[in-house]
Amino acid sequence: MSFRRCVDAEIIAPSTRFYDPSVPYDEDLAERLRVALTTEPDVTERKMFGGVALLVRGHMAVVASHAGGLMVRTDPADQAELVRTTSAEPMEMNGRPMKGWLVMDAAAVHDDDELDAWVQRALAYNRTLPQKH
Repeated sequence: MSFRRCVDAEIIAPSTRFYDPSVPYDEDLAERLRVALTTEPDVTERKMFGGVALLVRGHMAVVASHAGGLMVRTDPADQAELVRTTSAEPMEMNGRPMKGWLVMDAAAVHDDDELDAWVQRALAYNRTLPQKH
């Protein structure tokens, strides 16, 4: 599988999380996300949110954030339960909650099984959306 790399205008979400500002995003996490999506068709990669977004079927699914953590798009109906039962937090941009988007520190997905669980949640929601071109 090959990834098409595109550069879009960067949108940087404010964050209070610790990260190394000399690295724009967690390169290890980005690579782990690429590996987790290797069997998925129609994956593209774009620089977004000051990090690297992986899009599936034209929709953002997961992001290695500029803040050193993971952003994941899940079913908005599951958001409250996931926040209650995991270390994920609702994502906010410019003070507004982003429906269905969750953020977590990289430490929350240090284990490949945990990362894969989040990728699978993102893919499950992604498959409910119409394909973009």
